[in-house]
Amino acid sequence: MGTPDFSAPILKAVHETYGVALVITQPDKPVGRKRVLTPPPVKKQAVELGIEVYQPESMRSDEAFEFIQNVQPDLIITAAYGQILPKRVLDIPRLGCINVHASILPKYRGGAPIHKAIINGESESGVTIMYMAEQLDAGNMIAQEKVEILENDTVGLLHDKLSDCGVKLLIDTLPSIFNGTNDSIEQNHDEATFASNISRDEEFVDFNRSTEDVHNQIRGLSPWPVAYATLDGKNMKFWLSEKGTATGTPGEIIEVTKDAIVVATKDASIKLLEIQPAGKKRMKVRDYVAGLQYDLKGMKFNAE
Repeated sequence: MGTPDFSAPILKAVHETYGVALVITQPDKPVGRKRVLTPPPVKKQAVELGIEVYQPESMRSDEAFEFIQNVQPDLIITAAYGQILPKRVLDIPRLGCINVHASILPKYRGGAPIHKAIINGESESGVTIMYMAEQLDAGNMIAQEKVEILENDTVGLLHDKLSDCGVKLLIDTLPSIFNGTNDSIEQNHDEATFASNISRDEEFVDFNRSTEDVHNQIRGLSPWPVAYATLDGKNMKFWLSEKGTATGTPGEIIEVTKDAIVVATKDASIKLLEIQPAGKKRMKVRDYVAGLQYDLKGMKFNAE
């Protein structure tokens, strides 16, 4: 059971090593301005591998329960599926249900652990394989591996590192689950933190915060859903940044170089390297500046 890009390599590795009888993923959804009905990445991967796909609206329905029960799975593996499984589904497989979660549990339970780890300035993340429980990401842990977060890692870069880590850790761990020799330990629930899905408010950049916080927010939302602020009444998205040392009034553009728009923060500045002006595609700042008919210096990013 999985849905986004994070899950697709995990599905491929498990299928090539052991064989997967069924893939369960979220329903196809409309994507883009034209609202084209698009299958999730895991469905695309399953179709390529020739595996049956089931896409229930809700795992709590009788239909979904009966469908899975009829398959009689030995083991259910979830990876960023996007729905909580009810107890009657968790009880179906003889070897239980395990989850590949992209955080060092019990920190960052929930749907956006990769984003929140970067936004909060963590120096490491990781992958935890655990038995599933009725509560969100609260089951006993079977295996765990840490991954360093580098200063300029974006969500996209860390996502790929964690997905690769998840593949290896799962394939290394599955034999002990199949033969019943694996250990598992209870999480310290008092230390649990939660990483809820990113809200629209969390995408807006407030330059009255520190350079560190702004840089972490921009890289923690790139390449999705992408941070933004308002300049001259229009939204501008920020894809790539670096920390700067120049100072000024927070939100003010204090310098424009051939490669960067330098914006003052609470304690220093942030260098915007790749942006997306309203109505245009993502571009490097050098390309944006080259086409401007006016000087950006002195302009100010506004509060919403």
